[in-house]
Amino acid sequence: MAERVEAIRVLVVDDQALVRSGFTMILDAQPDITVVGEAADGAQAIGAAVTLDPDVVLMDVRMPGVDGIEATAAICAQTQARVLVLTTFDIDEYVYDALHAGASGFLLKDMRRQDLVDAVRIVAAGEALLAPTVTRRLIADVVGQSRPTTASDRHAAARLAALTARESATLGQLARGLSNAEIATELHVTEHTVKTHVSNLLAKLRLRDRVQAVVLAYESGLVVPGAAPSHSQE
Repeated sequence: MAERVEAIRVLVVDDQALVRSGFTMILDAQPDITVVGEAADGAQAIGAAVTLDPDVVLMDVRMPGVDGIEATAAICAQTQARVLVLTTFDIDEYVYDALHAGASGFLLKDMRRQDLVDAVRIVAAGEALLAPTVTRRLIADVVGQSRPTTASDRHAAARLAALTARESATLGQLARGLSNAEIATELHVTEHTVKTHVSNLLAKLRLRDRVQAVVLAYESGLVVPGAAPSHSQE
């Protein structure tokens, strides 16, 4: 008898009722996804996340009262839920704050239905939504170019001292948006080895997921937007 797989539990957060109902309809139509609740603002989202224990929170940014950035930070601090932030090209200034708040990925509001479904599954599986070109562009632009170097950045660089040369190289490739298979090709190792390196570097750096690793890579200067990839090896 096949093992029964529990459905991915999703909380939908948006201040527009029509948007919430649309997302809910799309996600609830999937056999492996169930929407456990909806929230119209950040304050409601925090309470619902704590009470309903969702696997994934689909989070709007611009909402009255408590916005999506503050809600994301609170949810990531108080629960194990992973947050997918809804964004558009004209709110790039919010992306950096969302990343630091703990967001695991970004979706455009004009996404296709399948993109939404795929994103929820990817994030629920513990991965970060880094594959889309838009996400790599936003991370590179906002983290790498939009603000001066700070004490936090210098601290980020110091944290990398805990990594081996191979783990550092893996982080550099990861920050470029490469998959484990692509990193394996770049570094001439097996995909299993890459998975081990990624797991180890996340543990050493005390990071939640790959998105946070990308942020740290840019903050520390390990990766510079537009620069050629490093192929350093042990």
